[in-house]
Amino acid sequence: MTGDNAKEIFKIWAPAGAKWSAWARPVPFVSPSMAKAIKSIHSFKIPNIRYLGGAQQNTAVVIDLPGHGGVEEGLALARLGFRPVPLYNGTTGQPGALALVDNFAIEGALEWGASELKQMELPADAPPAFLLDSNRTHRYRMDVSVFDNSWDIYAQDMPPAGYFLENGIEKIVVRGERIQKDLAGILHKFQKAGIKILFTKGYDAPKEIAVKKPRRTAGQ
Repeated sequence: MTGDNAKEIFKIWAPAGAKWSAWARPVPFVSPSMAKAIKSIHSFKIPNIRYLGGAQQNTAVVIDLPGHGGVEEGLALARLGFRPVPLYNGTTGQPGALALVDNFAIEGALEWGASELKQMELPADAPPAFLLDSNRTHRYRMDVSVFDNSWDIYAQDMPPAGYFLENGIEKIVVRGERIQKDLAGILHKFQKAGIKILFTKGYDAPKEIAVKKPRRTAGQ
């Protein structure tokens, strides 16, 4: 996924004029990849989801699932009226080299998903569904030669609380297995600003939670 083709795919995921496009990250769309080869290995599909019945203008979603699962679920939410916004910020290693985080399948899913998303007529003000890779913080290096392409999400990677509130977003639903530390720090600030945070593992209705401020560790 390179060159002009990658630019066109990025424009589908971050169309001009859409309210939340400014936060879509270009990183997976500009790095050389094996996306076409990956498509022949992975059978991507859009899942059926039941934890949300449809898009609501006062609700944003954060999908924090491993690998390409976030892209697939983002498209499922697009069918309900949400605008999927990829926040993936991990680079890919050289072909054949080992890396901590596998981004090839994500890039393949984004390329495949662009054709699906292009067929959906989403309004410019559709509420956002932000896509994250829950594998992003894997930092166990078996060997010094392994490429460390782990990453964290920071406050500047998402809209500030004021922007959410100005645009009618009063609650954020997090879909994942758990609230990761980097995301918790951001959600805690949102909660202090008056935005409700709800959580679901996907098989139950989202429930409001209290997000604690993460403890700082050495080096932070």
